[in-house]
Amino acid sequence: MAQIDEDLLSILACPEDKGPLYYIESEDIFYNPRLRRIYPIKENIPVLLISEAISVDSKEDLRLQELIKSHDIKPTFES
Repeated sequence: MAQIDEDLLSILACPEDKGPLYYIESEDIFYNPRLRRIYPIKENIPVLLISEAISVDSKEDLRLQELIKSHDIKPTFES
């Protein structure tokens, strides 16, 4: 599990739509539900490259949305 600095978390945004992300610590990912994209964390470094993003289907989106809701995960910033 990555340890992401709180100050860094507060400024991280999706490289494509510039909106906030959700840090799902248990999965070591950042998630953008607007575009349904996962940004992985590799060796404790967020990989926020559009070319490295992983698109998810509606079933995985629903699972991640439920995880965000059930763990009360806040976005990286308020838009």
